[in-house]
Amino acid sequence: MSRKRMAMSLISAALGVALLSACGQEVRTVGNAQPAPVADAGSGSGQVALPASGSPKLTAVELDGLGQVLTDQDGFTLYRFDKDNSRPPQSNCDGECTTKWPPMLTEGPVQVEGVDQDAVGTVARADGTKQVTVGNWPVYRFAEDTAPGQANGHGVGGNWFAVDAQGGKAGEETPPGENAPPTEEAPQESGTKVVATEIDGVGPALTDQDGRTLYLFEEDSKEPPEATCEGDCARQWPPLLAEGDVQIEGVDENLVGSVTRADGTEQVTVGGWPVYRFAKDTAPGQANGHGVGGTWFVIEPAGCKSSAPVQPEGSQPQESPAPEDSGTEDTGTGTEEPADSEYGY
Repeated sequence: MSRKRMAMSLISAALGVALLSACGQEVRTVGNAQPAPVADAGSGSGQVALPASGSPKLTAVELDGLGQVLTDQDGFTLYRFDKDNSRPPQSNCDGECTTKWPPMLTEGPVQVEGVDQDAVGTVARADGTKQVTVGNWPVYRFAEDTAPGQANGHGVGGNWFAVDAQGGKAGEETPPGENAPPTEEAPQESGTKVVATEIDGVGPALTDQDGRTLYLFEEDSKEPPEATCEGDCARQWPPLLAEGDVQIEGVDENLVGSVTRADGTEQVTVGGWPVYRFAKDTAPGQANGHGVGGTWFVIEPAGCKSSAPVQPEGSQPQESPAPEDSGTEDTGTGTEEPADSEYGY
């Protein structure tokens, strides 16, 4: 296990006492989760758009009814997918999904017009190609946009939206800094941070630099540390990657380290456990992943799983919005979607 340099912050005496609590209390779990399919990327029928041609280019234009949107070098509207990740950037649209939502790929520099070059980047896809990102969000075309100026993909499945020049959703006001790249004025967003906090209904917990709750996976190993959540699992449980120096606040620096994942990235560990976020936590202070599948639990500052009671099966997620439409049209089969699996998808 490699070690990162740690930046220690001063903490209150009361919080220091909390960190000395030992692991060992058992979690009260309720029910067994059942497998469920990965969230669908959206569907539709119709003519498939031609692949993008020429050198990749991003252009900011005004579109009736939506305001500012981005287009590619062929003038076609570009979109973002809410089930992707932006921190760090990750594309979760693969396979059949890309038939309807072709990713904007690049093999070199991306030209821009009306777009801040600093907001533009790339992310490596599962097949090794590089996809263009804007404000850290991977961007796509929609196959049913058959001519420039169309935005037929906006709102599909409640997950797909035309993207603006900052990486936000077209037609919505983007809060300042939400999609902006890290800056020197906001160092807490430029690297990885592990923070000890208290979460209502859970108690002592750890969060990342964005205030999102962190979890451990009991099918991982802590001695020696090993992360076993890969592929589809990592899409629902994004690993907290060590980007540069890992800052800590309220956490014993001797508990924090890292482990090398199968793809070569370094994942943060606490008490030997690799730590993760949960895709269904949509805001700071949520802990909807606690107890999922009987194997995922909020991790405490001492590096052990939280002893907080697990929500009974069928109860409403903590401060979570109504379930998202997968974007798949009703086929009339009457097939019901099973409950979450141990991975939460």
